Amino acid sequence: MTILATAIDPRGRVVRLTVERWAHVVSGHPELEPFRAEVLAAVERPDRTEPARIAGEEWFFVRGAGPSSWLQVVVAFTETDGHIVTAFARRKSP
Repeated sequence: MTILATAIDPRGRVVRLTVERWAHVVSGHPELEPFRAEVLAAVERPDRTEPARIAGEEWFFVRGAGPSSWLQVVVAFTETDGHIVTAFARRKSP
């Protein structure tokens, strides 16, 4: 698993973005390809966070970054760190 980039979330947790996960993001949402920095910034400085529907995951939201009104990033956490699962643009407020 090759790490492409890392971010630190507001709680001080290290979040990894791997090459494989970034390929997953842009294969499903090619409009996000030029917005990798914004995906990482959403983790570092979110406008909002929410627990995900899956245990151990958290949703990070940032307004006005990327190709739509909101950018949502899904992060899965272990006891020590996390990794980005996916990201996508959304029009509606979370």
